Amino acid sequence: MRDEFPRTRDGHLCVGGCDAVELARTFGTPLHVLDGGRLRRNLQAYREAFAEHAPTGQPVYASKALCTVATCQLVHRHGFWVDVASGGELATALRAGVPAEHLVFHGNYKTEEELRLAVQAGVGRVAVDNFHELDLLDRLAREAGRVVDVWLRVTPGIEPHTHRAIQTGGVDTKFGFGIPDGTAARAVREAVNRPGLRVRGFHSHIGSQILELEPFRQNAELVVAFALQVRSELGYVAEEVNLGGGLGIRYLASDRPPSIHAYVAAVAAALSAACGAADYPVPRLFLEPGRSVVGPAGVTLYTVGPIKQIPGVRTYVAVDGGMYENPRPALYGARYEAVVAERPDDPPQGVVALAGRCCESGDVLVWEAALPAVRPGDVVAVFSTGAYTYSMASNYNRFPRPAVVLAEDGRATVVVRRESYEDLLRLDVGLSEEGVEVVAARGPCAS
Repeated sequence: MRDEFPRTRDGHLCVGGCDAVELARTFGTPLHVLDGGRLRRNLQAYREAFAEHAPTGQPVYASKALCTVATCQLVHRHGFWVDVASGGELATALRAGVPAEHLVFHGNYKTEEELRLAVQAGVGRVAVDNFHELDLLDRLAREAGRVVDVWLRVTPGIEPHTHRAIQTGGVDTKFGFGIPDGTAARAVREAVNRPGLRVRGFHSHIGSQILELEPFRQNAELVVAFALQVRSELGYVAEEVNLGGGLGIRYLASDRPPSIHAYVAAVAAALSAACGAADYPVPRLFLEPGRSVVGPAGVTLYTVGPIKQIPGVRTYVAVDGGMYENPRPALYGARYEAVVAERPDDPPQGVVALAGRCCESGDVLVWEAALPAVRPGDVVAVFSTGAYTYSMASNYNRFPRPAVVLAEDGRATVVVRRESYEDLLRLDVGLSEEGVEVVAARGPCAS
């Protein structure tokens, strides 16, 4: 991983043409840094792959990977639509200037308020996840005098080799209408007769951080098989299919993910072959990359604090971040590689645990970091942190969330400001503050 980033003249780690040590000194730590050049190259790779293998298709950025105004602007300027999974992500994309018709709205529980906002804004596609939502969205569309374009999210029963927490296409999942048990076919029968809905096709997403191509091919084949069943029973032919995202990235030097080009080519070929074999019109292909767009472009910088040596057991190197700004290691054992930014090419002197600041024994960012001798005040860089870090950050222990900067061509721009203590306290209301209206819910209470 360390070899993918250049060095400054002083031998420091360089991110986006900027000295990582200077970035830490200028903007403080912890600091999420996005290498703008790497991010743009990933976007361009998708555009080129679509142009070659699915020229009528459309890439859609899965904004849950990193949803900020700046990232939504960048991906839209590179021809991507934007996928949102909440009212907050929808509001962010709209603030970024993404046209509503280029938005896709996902989620297994979209509230009535969120769906009403989507209808009013004119969101391009809604991926309908369940029968409750089918009823609700149809009613809201008719009340607004509109017809909403939808995909029906179907689950094919695939469980790719990835962590259980990020498998989404198996039989036992909270997402979508199951194909194996006949629920998906029932959903099509109901949806095509709803006056407020226009069924444009199907959506299927099988998981995340997938490092092999076969599950993606299998997903395409199973969705086409389902489409053939629906055509036979109902006469309905899908115009579009969204086969999700999930392409993995390198977190460790040993990881070997497929290239963006190979991924798009494999999915497009599998879709075309399955349709061709059954004389089915090839639907317009949508894919939803997120991690593979922003993940490799991210580097998080930390400042080293206390160092605790337990003879014969482990050395803990405490840094000023932790699970509050990157919960992935604590949530599902995510692994990363790290270097000391001042001397990234020094040989390792041992293996240490990079420990976070939260009051949890499990708050360790990297359990086995091979580093040179580390001193308090050193800047440590952790790679491949562009996706599902800041977007999953919290204020646990009342830590302010870090800043995010975009580094490109030697210039760094703040795209998310660091939170302050005032930001943390802004919505708190003290019990003794004047002017606070207290409304009691009336009713009998059991004692």
